[in-house]
Amino acid sequence: MPTLVVNVDHVATLRQARMGIEPEPVSAAYLAEMAGATGIIVHLREDRRHIQDRDVELIKKTCNTRLHLEMAATKEMQEIAIANMPEMVCLVPEKRQELTTEGGLNCIGNETKLEKFLAPLHDRGIRSSLFIDADPKQIEAARAIGTEYIEIHTGHFADAKDIHARNAELTKIIEGIKLAQGIGLKVNLGHGLNYRNILSFKDVPGIKEYSIGHSIMARAIYVGLDRAVRDMVQLIRTFAD
Repeated sequence: MPTLVVNVDHVATLRQARMGIEPEPVSAAYLAEMAGATGIIVHLREDRRHIQDRDVELIKKTCNTRLHLEMAATKEMQEIAIANMPEMVCLVPEKRQELTTEGGLNCIGNETKLEKFLAPLHDRGIRSSLFIDADPKQIEAARAIGTEYIEIHTGHFADAKDIHARNAELTKIIEGIKLAQGIGLKVNLGHGLNYRNILSFKDVPGIKEYSIGHSIMARAIYVGLDRAVRDMVQLIRTFAD
């Protein structure tokens, strides 16, 4: 059965707006776990615009499920991952000017570099994932790198302006899922998923995890974080295995 991992970056975004001490991402992570999340995601960006180093450290120490650390493939982030030992690292592209991650990581031509980058993490038992677009060439490159998981970027699907564009993106993603599974990769989905568009994947088998943050935190403003997470967990529990 697919599961839900909750991204708490936007809790940190609200805190950093005042450069204060609240709301606390560690508390949000605890509440999400209590409501049924099977993992917590944080993206430690180079510019530290939301999640801070201490958030990673504290959530790792207090997490009752699994910590997934999203990060760029830099030496600094590699050292932070080794120091904190998350259960999984997901490599993502990063641009200073973007509001949020805009697309997938480019693996093509970077296979050797990324394989070497991940090697010391794999040696320590940290699992890896690559956040990529549903491009067959990117998926094949991910396999060559030796990662166990990929997270297919669903942002283009979520942001599609009309039904035709949305269906075209959905078809790409479903075909990408089948290809990845066929060559031995485990597949997660994430970016822009909400309580409505996620239903498009209800009957798609083999998805391991859904990575969701923004829509859950937005809903939590109205109904509370416990209810927002439970609603998404219950939705995903109706999906195909």
